[in-house]
Amino acid sequence: MWRLNAVRHKARGRNTAGEEFRLKRREQEREFRQARKDQQLVSKRLIEEDEEEDEGAMDTADSKLWKDQELVELLQGVQHGGEKRASNLRTLRKVLRSPEAQLILIGLENSMQVLVGLLSGSSAQCQLEAAHCVHQLSSSTCARVGAACLPATPYLITYLSGQNAKFTELCLYTLGNLCAGNMAVRDKVLAQGIIPALAVCIQRPNLAVVEAVGFIVAQLLQAKDASEKIIPDKASEALISQGAVSQCSSLLITLGGAVATGNTEEGIELLIWPLLRCVGNLLAGSALECCASQLTDSRLLAALCILAQTFLQPHPGLARESLWVLNNLTVDSSVFSSAVLYLSLVPSLIQLLPFSKGINTMVLQVLANVAYQGTEYCVQLTHSGLLPALCATLKMADPAVVTLSLEVLCMLLASSSQAAEEFVRLGGSAALEAMRYNSQDELRLRASYLLEHHLPAYSQS
Repeated sequence: MWRLNAVRHKARGRNTAGEEFRLKRREQEREFRQARKDQQLVSKRLIEEDEEEDEGAMDTADSKLWKDQELVELLQGVQHGGEKRASNLRTLRKVLRSPEAQLILIGLENSMQVLVGLLSGSSAQCQLEAAHCVHQLSSSTCARVGAACLPATPYLITYLSGQNAKFTELCLYTLGNLCAGNMAVRDKVLAQGIIPALAVCIQRPNLAVVEAVGFIVAQLLQAKDASEKIIPDKASEALISQGAVSQCSSLLITLGGAVATGNTEEGIELLIWPLLRCVGNLLAGSALECCASQLTDSRLLAALCILAQTFLQPHPGLARESLWVLNNLTVDSSVFSSAVLYLSLVPSLIQLLPFSKGINTMVLQVLANVAYQGTEYCVQLTHSGLLPALCATLKMADPAVVTLSLEVLCMLLASSSQAAEEFVRLGGSAALEAMRYNSQDELRLRASYLLEHHLPAYSQS
C-alpha cells in the first residue's frame, strides 16, 4: 500500500487502500508467527537430585577423572549384580554428569543393553537408578549419545502410566531431553505412542507431572513438521480436548496470581517457560480454532501481562515469550482483543514500549492486533494513551519498532479526526515530516502516506 503512487491512491480511494493494508498486515502476521515458531527454542533440563543422597560419594564421583577401564569395571559391577549393584548404579549416574564419561560409556560394548535391562527389570531400586543414568545421558548435546538411548524409550513411555509421580516425572523429562533437536528420537517416540500417553499424564493431579508434560509437549511442538507429523488435524484436536491447553492456561493464571503477590519460589520461571511454549505453539499451529475454544478465561491475558512485567529485567526472554502468547491469542480475535481493553491492559503494555530485546516490537504487534478489529477499538486505544507512546516509539532507532508504530498509527488516525488532532498537538506530525525527508525509503513512503491521507492540512508537499 505504501508504494502506490498518488494517482493510484486517488483512483482507488481510502477504503481500497485500507483493505490492501489489512491484507498485507495479515500476511505479515502469518510470516511473523511462523518465523517465531521456526526459531527452535530447544532446551534440556535435569531434575533435582534426591536430598538424602550421600554427598561424600557424590563429590568423589564428580571429581574423579574416569578412564575407559575404570568405567568398564564399574559397568561390570552393575551387570553382575550382587549387593553392590544399586550402589554401583548410583555411582554410575554421578559419573555420567561428565560429557567425557557419557561418550566413553556409549562406546563400551553392551553398555546400553545393560542399562535397558535393568530399566525393564523387576528390582524397583535398580530400575529407578537405571532411569537416572539414562536421564543423565539425555542431557548430552551430542547426537550420538541421544541415539544410543533409543532402546530405552519404549520403556520410558510405558512407565508414564505408573502411579509413582516422581518416577513419571523423571521419565517425562528424559523423553523431553531426548526429543530436543533429535529428529530420529522424536520420530521414534511418536511411533511408540507418546501423544496418547501425554494426554493421560496431563489429567493427573500432580503439579510436577503436569509441568513435565508441558516441557515435553513444548519440545515436540517446536519441530518444523509439527503440524503435519505431531499434531495433524484430529490428533491435535484430541490432545486439546484432553485438556492440554486448558490445564496449561489454568496453571499460568495461578502462577500469574502468585507472581503478582510475590508468593513465589526461586526457579519458578522453569515452570512457567514450558507452559508458555505449549500454549503459544498450539495457538500458532493448525489447530488454532479448536485451541482457542478451550481458552475462555480472560484472566489469562492479565496473567501474561503480569509475567511480562515481572520477568522483564531478570529474564527478558521469558517476558518476550509471555507477550508472544498474548500476540497469538489476540491475532484475528475480537474476543481477546476486547478483553485487552476491558481488563485495562493497554497502560501496562505501554509501559513496556521503552524496552528493547524484542519486547517493544512484540507489544506493538499485540496493540496492532487490537487496532485491527475496527474503529471502536482504535478509539479506545487512543483514550488509553497510546498516541503519546507512539510519538516516542517513532523516534526510536530500531526500524522494526518504527515500522510497527507507523502501522498502528495509521489505524488510529483513520479511526477519528480527534485522534489526528491529538497527534498533531503532541508534535507527531513533525516527527513524520522529519522521517519523510531523512529516513530510509520504506519508512519515508509510509510517513508520506500518513501525512498525505490522514494529516493533509499539515503536509508540506
